[in-house]
Amino acid sequence: MNIFVVLNGKRLKQVILIIVSAFFAAWILFMDNLVQVPVFSTKDGPKAVYKGEKDIAITFNIGWGDEKAAPILDVLEKENVKAATFFLSGSWAERHPDLVNRIVKKGYEVGILGYSYEDYTDLEDTQIRKDLAKAQTAFGKLNIKEIDLIRAPTGHFDQRTLRIAERFGYTVVHWSVDSKDWTNPGVKKIITNVSKAGPGDIILLHASDSAKQTGKALPQIIKGLKDKGLNFVSVSEMIANGDAKSEEVR
Repeated sequence: MNIFVVLNGKRLKQVILIIVSAFFAAWILFMDNLVQVPVFSTKDGPKAVYKGEKDIAITFNIGWGDEKAAPILDVLEKENVKAATFFLSGSWAERHPDLVNRIVKKGYEVGILGYSYEDYTDLEDTQIRKDLAKAQTAFGKLNIKEIDLIRAPTGHFDQRTLRIAERFGYTVVHWSVDSKDWTNPGVKKIITNVSKAGPGDIILLHASDSAKQTGKALPQIIKGLKDKGLNFVSVSEMIANGDAKSEEVR
């Protein structure tokens, strides 16, 4: 016995449209989730920290420039922020020993932002190791030897970076809240970008000269975080105070 199924042409088009729409919706959701993944890790291997359980950690990247770092430090001191983490490129640190010394004397944590501020995902393993070793030497000459944290210079890293960093004895630190201050979107926008921060977040800010509005936004950012009852800690303190969160990308 033969069975024939007859579908109305209009109905068939509706079904096809629904299927196609569902496919594209699922694809967009997948890509959005992929983009939003903040860290990478190797399976059962080294992981990059991007979030803690409590408190708040504000971090500053400095890769170049002569003008913005000092005013940022002035704001932190004026607002009585006792803990912050500065990720410094080795080449910048070599050129600004007085500012590095000021950061250390104020009790702020120092992490490494590579040496030459290159994208590690574009480098060979030997080049990454050379860049980290050069940064190590630079900070050693400045008598800063107890460094446990690094941040990929451009924020881009992969599983190779994690493995190499682990061999150097470093933990890779990413972030959970991006101020996007380096795009100079306006003081209000920077404040808004950070306003979603809550317990355990690691905030990305910049004190390089390219971030021209960070200093003006910082007092309001600090006030907003204090109004939430959040306690400022260094990244190392955040890691030590609870389980740091990481995420695996296969």
